[in-house]
Amino acid sequence: MWEKLRSYFKGYPAQEKVAHLMLVHGLRVRDGRVFAGPVEVSDTAMARAASVDRRVVTATVKTIESNAELLKIFERLAPVCHLGEVAPLMGWGAIEIIPTSASKPGILSGVATAIAEAGISIRQVIVDDPEVFDDPHAFIVTEQPVPERLLPRIRSVEGVKSVVLH
Repeated sequence: MWEKLRSYFKGYPAQEKVAHLMLVHGLRVRDGRVFAGPVEVSDTAMARAASVDRRVVTATVKTIESNAELLKIFERLAPVCHLGEVAPLMGWGAIEIIPTSASKPGILSGVATAIAEAGISIRQVIVDDPEVFDDPHAFIVTEQPVPERLLPRIRSVEGVKSVVLH
């Protein structure tokens, strides 16, 4: 996905950086402005986050809005509430799956099956898109902490390189 979108910013590396930041964080474009859900994100804040001048953010938004194909994508993005960091505070479990190859089918299914067979419900799954993230991982938040005895079973799932308990 990102490779396809990246081509629209060819020759404009700073705009590419801003667009990638927007994609990664689910920031959408509407009426010449950038939003995280219903919250407007200032050009200055975006520029600071991307380490570019704020005029680059304005130019990136104009580039997106001037291209129907880009706009179709960027006007539909949405941020996601990632519960991985707060899970331990809530008494839930959180595990991070590092794959051997993120595009290999069946990894999530195998891990979810192992968790379900242990009688643990899954609250949330967030999987990084291998075309957007350089080092994609999967994060699984469970209703209760995942017992250490389950780790060998999860590690044995084909395509799992390693597992990190949070």
